[in-house]
Amino acid sequence: MPLKEVDAQQKFACPACGGEAQWHPGKQALVCAYCGTESPYRIEAAGEIVEHDLVAALKAVPQSARGLLERRQVRCQHCQAISFFSAEQQGRRCDFCGSTALLPFDEGLDVIRPQSLLPFKVAEPEARNRLRQWYGSRFWAPNALKRRALTDTLHGVYLPYWTFDAHGSAHYTAEAGTYYRDHQNKQQVRWRPVSGQVAQRFDDTLVCGSRGVHPALMRAIEPFPTTSELQPYDAAYLSGWTVERYALDLSGAAQQGRERMLQALRQTCAQDIAADTHRNLQLDARFDEQTFKHVLLPVWLVSYQYGDRSFQAVVNGVSGQVAGEYPKSWVKIALAILLGLVLLAVFAYLDQ
Repeated sequence: MPLKEVDAQQKFACPACGGEAQWHPGKQALVCAYCGTESPYRIEAAGEIVEHDLVAALKAVPQSARGLLERRQVRCQHCQAISFFSAEQQGRRCDFCGSTALLPFDEGLDVIRPQSLLPFKVAEPEARNRLRQWYGSRFWAPNALKRRALTDTLHGVYLPYWTFDAHGSAHYTAEAGTYYRDHQNKQQVRWRPVSGQVAQRFDDTLVCGSRGVHPALMRAIEPFPTTSELQPYDAAYLSGWTVERYALDLSGAAQQGRERMLQALRQTCAQDIAADTHRNLQLDARFDEQTFKHVLLPVWLVSYQYGDRSFQAVVNGVSGQVAGEYPKSWVKIALAILLGLVLLAVFAYLDQ
């Protein structure tokens, strides 16, 4: 399953001064970093976005696809994230943890490269404002953190994602329960065996292939509008941005995607049972017409240190949804516990 190669090293010259133009999400255009000239850019699509047969791809892995690998590939020795840097980006810190321990990484010329992406739509000023609002709404965070509203290390990155489509079906068996009241007016459950068949179509089930961003944060800012707004891969969108290579390969991602589909099928089966409650739900599931895509999705990322711990906050580069980690103020927690104990003591005294 050879995938079409695209040169990710391609540069886009400013028509006014000849400097390198970079993609600007707020203006949806290429903007010169030196003179500010805007160059409206129209994508010349290399073809439609293709869904690849998953079973055939798993049999064919590894496949050589060198498009992105023409960039410099480095791995962070602290968080192990693998990123693609252009020559102009050499010498910078890791966008994911801030470490300067970046070493060349030449392994994996057999990676599957992305064929489509979502361009950034949330511009940097808006991402900073959303992060400041998010910091300010964290009641348990130390006041010092709220005052700092850490956005100095904000970076825009394209993260690797896998999307999976499938037609799922399942035959299930379970015990359905109906509530009733016995002669002592106590609630009881009357059980009966049930079975059924359900089917569900899955479209663009997302699995993040990043190692640099904490998985729980990525789940919190999903979904991305992958079906409706994906664009064919074009190097112009990546001009001036960091791209992370996937750490979770197709095989591992397909397993996670199947588990998420299976969980959704289980919920569909549970909803199909016409009863007050159920137990011992067993599924015999099948997935057909399985396809996948490897895509790049945009995220604004902040990594920072507070005390001796590291934290991350992320902003969905399309929807603006924010999720993050932050330290807790033990002073606030202790005062809350103390206040709770005082209130309990007052209520106990009043009940006497």
